[in-house]
Amino acid sequence: MSSEKIRVTSGVDQLDRLLGGVFIGDNVVWYDDAGSLASVFCLNFIQASQAQKKSLIYVSFDRSPRNLLEKLGPLAENRFLTILDCFTYGKGEGSDVFLKFYEKTEPGRLCRIISIDDPRDADQVMDVLYGVHKTLKDDVRFVFESLTGMQDLWGGEDHIRKFYSHSCPRLYELNTIAYWIIEKRAHSNRLKAGINQIAQVVIDLSIKRGKMFLSILKAEKHNSEALNKPYPYWNKDLEVTFNSEKCTTSRIDLGIRLKELRTQKGLSQTELAKLVGVTPSTISQVESNLIYPSLPALFKMAEILCVELSSFFRDSADVKNQVVFRPSEAMEVQFPDPLKKNISARLVTPLDFKPKAETYIVEIPPLKTISSHFFIHKGEELGYVLSGELQMKMKDVAYSVQTGDLVYLTSEMPQQWKNPGPDWVRLLWIKVK
Repeated sequence: MSSEKIRVTSGVDQLDRLLGGVFIGDNVVWYDDAGSLASVFCLNFIQASQAQKKSLIYVSFDRSPRNLLEKLGPLAENRFLTILDCFTYGKGEGSDVFLKFYEKTEPGRLCRIISIDDPRDADQVMDVLYGVHKTLKDDVRFVFESLTGMQDLWGGEDHIRKFYSHSCPRLYELNTIAYWIIEKRAHSNRLKAGINQIAQVVIDLSIKRGKMFLSILKAEKHNSEALNKPYPYWNKDLEVTFNSEKCTTSRIDLGIRLKELRTQKGLSQTELAKLVGVTPSTISQVESNLIYPSLPALFKMAEILCVELSSFFRDSADVKNQVVFRPSEAMEVQFPDPLKKNISARLVTPLDFKPKAETYIVEIPPLKTISSHFFIHKGEELGYVLSGELQMKMKDVAYSVQTGDLVYLTSEMPQQWKNPGPDWVRLLWIKVK
């Protein structure tokens, strides 16, 4: 695997902002407090994977194929989906009720369903799993529903520990992304500690006083600032909304506005504190609405975040009628390491202006190679080459992109960008929301 990890979207925008996206190689563990909370995140992940035309293997121990197809709905109508049925001969015990599903194939079904004869045999499950993986191309995605279901069938945590500890490193090396669902209260702390140690990302989903919360417990080589903080959210169908995303029209919420602008700028609390000349604790308390900053500190924050002072006290709708944007209002995009060494970009509209498309000036220095796309985005993108010449690789096909050429991207993202020439390359890049 390349040392420069490839980022992809989880399918949930706010989760991408908290984590910095998910990376090829990640094992993402979901601790589900209610047994039903992780579903919407898995469905969004499946939807995003299918939009990118990536193969996905869904391993089901808890649902019959018919029940799972109903749960997936339109997402099941996809040729990139393979379902490994560990239920029919597992918890379903080979009952005629479930075997009838296989008596005739429904016309027009696009996904592939494979029934495992003896899902109580962990070795057979692994053989089928990796046998299917060998037939698929590119980076493959996995959803395991669930480790708890495996334990119920295999009868003990030792079997789960062995399967998981063997599979996670192997899936990492195979350049996959795997979602693992666990019912939080069904396992010992010893098993959960072992699972957490191996996983790259661990997320806790809970319900407290009727509200749902997401907490990131581990995010190896991701954004560490979001760790161990409960983020309230709610969902309707596949749409996940975090409470911080809701407009606060009834009162001024300086803390949420500051956090939003700081995050969009790509600065941590520590980095902003250093630039302003205050302690990280001060920034944290301001964003939590525990204290208000001094006026000089507020002016300094506005200067650093490239916004007007009034941006802290107004909604983005207040600037929707702006027509002309000056270069001084452009915002420098903060790319993660090591990407930022090979590329620079500016968002040409201010942070508190939210049009239906985001426009950037992207610059790539001479003789630099970027081994992934430079944005995480689920929608369409257009790029116009203002100057220079680029090489782009997508689906292992190389393209030459020259001055005056237009690049149009839908669901498939480039694997590599390269500036082979002696001059800087400048792009006008548009992300359509």
